[in-house]
Amino acid sequence: MAKLLEDLASPYLHGLVPYTPGKPIGEVERELGITGAVKLASNENPLGPSPLALRALRDALLESHRYPDGGGYYLKQGLARHLDLTPGHLVLGNGCNELLELMARCFLLPGDEVVIADPAFVIYGMLAHLQGCTTVRVPLKAWTHDLEAMAKAVTPKTKMVFVGNPNNPTGTAVRPAEMTAFMDAIPADVIVVIDEAYIEYVPTEMVPDSLEYVRQERWSIVLRTFSKIYGLAGLRIGYGMAPPAMVALLERVRAPFNVNALAQRAALAALDDQAHLSSSRKVNELGRAYLSEELNRLGLEFPPSVANFLLVDLKQDGRAVADALLRMGVIVRPLGGAQLKTHIRVTIGTPPENERFIDALRSVLQSVPS
Repeated sequence: MAKLLEDLASPYLHGLVPYTPGKPIGEVERELGITGAVKLASNENPLGPSPLALRALRDALLESHRYPDGGGYYLKQGLARHLDLTPGHLVLGNGCNELLELMARCFLLPGDEVVIADPAFVIYGMLAHLQGCTTVRVPLKAWTHDLEAMAKAVTPKTKMVFVGNPNNPTGTAVRPAEMTAFMDAIPADVIVVIDEAYIEYVPTEMVPDSLEYVRQERWSIVLRTFSKIYGLAGLRIGYGMAPPAMVALLERVRAPFNVNALAQRAALAALDDQAHLSSSRKVNELGRAYLSEELNRLGLEFPPSVANFLLVDLKQDGRAVADALLRMGVIVRPLGGAQLKTHIRVTIGTPPENERFIDALRSVLQSVPS
């Protein structure tokens, strides 16, 4: 008897739920018969890309018939100068998601233990499951990574620990002293993945010197991205900083030409646009203050985010509220699971977008019984 297709697949696919993407704005508008929808669901920069990046993109279009620089030479040189590292410390990815996947493929084996916070970025657990690992989930403390408890959860079987800082979906971050104590407590042969996708939004006094662990050649990798504050999410480009020996191993499994030429050119140009970064931070800080004040007025609770989004507890079915907001042309991200079924995650937008979200939310909460 012929085997079923599912029997031929990796056994670690069983029980793995695929990531659910949101629909394009245009399709949402078509289905619901609305116009002018605002998307506050994916933690994108509402100001868009840097003007310098857009100029670089226009120039690069003329060379679209050429394959991209497979080694990312110029971008790595620019990042190395920007970060006070060497190009040998850098690996480029098709977004941070690819770099997370490369780490899993390169280092995780069936039977290994992986320690993650709960809740945290869903991809951490998915990758561990796909590699046949045992996932040890450590509850958050006051909606923030409990690094002390995570360090205590490490056993001789632990291969890797994931730390999202700031954490998605809560937006919270750990203090630099907490990160130092955590790294001091982690055995030297345990790999620490520090995901800093939103680090550019964090107040200076709360930013740990994670790159120092890389310079010390600790078994660690720090991940950052051009998708968030740099506004290049559609181009999919992230980068990892790790000891050269770890980078060399990751390069063995990295696909050729994994980062396209347009993304490389735009990212290099965006690095030099400090004005765009400053404006993006300012818009985010003002928007966070406005949303915090208005959500407090509505009697809603949310962790103290230092990122570009808020996790809001609606005290009722979050998906139902998100669906009602959707029909009003406001797209937010419902969560789920036992812990977050009453929550939505909302990206901080422009002032008009934030005001529209609050107006729509107020209307929905008044019309939908708790």
